[in-house]
Amino acid sequence: MAVEYKTRTQVVVEEIRKKILTGQIKAGEPLRQAALAEELNVSRIPVREALLQLEAEGLVEFEAHKGATATQLSVEQIQELFELRALLETDLLRRSIPLLTDKDLETADSLRLQLNVAFSSKQHMGSWSDLNKEFHLALYRPAGRNKTMELISNLMINSDRFVRFHLLLAGGVSKADPEHLALLDYCRNREINSACALLEQHILSAAHEIIEVLIKNGTI
Repeated sequence: MAVEYKTRTQVVVEEIRKKILTGQIKAGEPLRQAALAEELNVSRIPVREALLQLEAEGLVEFEAHKGATATQLSVEQIQELFELRALLETDLLRRSIPLLTDKDLETADSLRLQLNVAFSSKQHMGSWSDLNKEFHLALYRPAGRNKTMELISNLMINSDRFVRFHLLLAGGVSKADPEHLALLDYCRNREINSACALLEQHILSAAHEIIEVLIKNGTI
C-alpha cells in the first residue's frame, strides 16, 4: 500500500479530533486558534480549516463572541445514530443477499483485505473509516434501493467520527476483520437471518463500546 500523504490541515484535524474524543479537550472548552497553532507547530490557517471541518463533523461549534468550542456529545445522540444505522442496514442487507453475485462478494472481500492491511499500520489510519464504509456499502448496493443507500451514506458520514474513535481507541480494530469475514461467509452461503443478526450486533456493540469509553474519559 502506498504511503498516504496528509496535508497540514488533515494532520491538525486528526490531532484535535483525537483530543476531543479522548477528553483531553472537554465539552464547551474554547479552542484558541493561536494556542493550537503553537502547540501543533503550524500556522493559524490549517487550524482554522481544521476547526471548520470538525464543525461539519459535529465536534466543534462556533458561537458569536465566543469563537470555537468543543461540542457536547451525548449518549442519546450516539445511540440514535447507530440504532438508525442498524435498522436501515439490516433491512438493506436482507434485500441484497439474494441478489449478490460472485463479483459483488469478491469486491467486498477485496475491501476487507485492504482494510486488514491498513490496520497493520497507524500510518494508514486515515483510510480505516473509508475502507470500512466501502466494505459495508458493497454488500448493500445490489439491493438497488438508491434512496435507502443515500440515507445510510448520510448516517455513516454523521457517525464517522465515532467509527474512527471506535477503531482507534475503543477496541474496534481487533473485532472488525473477524466479524467482517463471518458476515461475508453468511452472505456467501445465503444465510440471511444469521447475516442480519451479526450485522445488527456489529453496529450496536460498537455504539455500546464507544459510549463506555467516552463516559470513562469524561467526554460525555
